[in-house]
Amino acid sequence: MDNCIFCMIAGHTLDARVVYEDDLVLAFDDITPQAPVHTLIIPKCHYADMSDNVPPAVMTALFTAVPKVAALKGVDTTGYRVIVNNGRDASQSVAHLHVHLLGGRSMSHGMVSFG
Repeated sequence: MDNCIFCMIAGHTLDARVVYEDDLVLAFDDITPQAPVHTLIIPKCHYADMSDNVPPAVMTALFTAVPKVAALKGVDTTGYRVIVNNGRDASQSVAHLHVHLLGGRSMSHGMVSFG
């Protein structure tokens, strides 16, 4: 989509601090981090959310990238949180499917809201 910020990042027409990339997904550091490590993992093709007929291969690639990105960010041995906000009521702020990987500090249990 032409006006989707994550599509622009995936297409390398908008700069981002890219952490990981393969044929289907791209991971980059969040510009407003909520933890010392806050990296977003997105499909390169546009899907609004998890209900947008996302092919199984893309869903697999998103979640296969999580431990790889955690290792690259140095939180694979200390622990990290993985969050997917799906839709407006879940506080999804960008209508492009994305996974938040957060770590680098102890995280309390409870409600967390990340777009």
